[in-house]
Amino acid sequence: MNKQQFLTALEKELKKLPHEEREEIIQDFEEHFYIGMANGKSEEEISQSLGSPKQIAKEIAAVSRIEKIETSATAGNVLRAVWAVIGLGFFNFVTVFGPFLALLAVVFVGWFIGVAFIASPLILLVSAINHPGMFDLFSLFFSIMLCGSGWFIVRGMLYVTKGLTDLLVRYLKYNVSLVKGGLKHD
Repeated sequence: MNKQQFLTALEKELKKLPHEEREEIIQDFEEHFYIGMANGKSEEEISQSLGSPKQIAKEIAAVSRIEKIETSATAGNVLRAVWAVIGLGFFNFVTVFGPFLALLAVVFVGWFIGVAFIASPLILLVSAINHPGMFDLFSLFFSIMLCGSGWFIVRGMLYVTKGLTDLLVRYLKYNVSLVKGGLKHD
């Protein structure tokens, strides 16, 4: 594949990125070709050494999605970053999807328990209205204790969710660096 074919294929694969970012990436790869040709390599040798434009685009998309999480860690951005990293290959499906599901389960269960505990006095109230003979003071005090515990759990889940999101971002970055060719040693 010559320079023009490589750059056209790369630009086609990067179509989901913003125009300015795409242009900057294409310029960087044009510079790779310029430097390689100055060192006596042919366009075909350079494009072969760079790799598949499709794989390069997947790696760039994964890095871009991870950077978006760092600026705005919404659930949608996290999910898109996970899928971008998974898209890098089967190895990533195995090593990213499992931990992602585990973290998602921990966060979901924590939030569910916290909210359920907070709602326990309301549930007791509905139960007392429907079955007045079943109401006792122990249930009232126990539901108030659960409500207080729920507030602590929800407060803690704010920190846990933030911490696990940061941990997931670091793990995704690590995984992308492995796919790109190993860890960089400083």
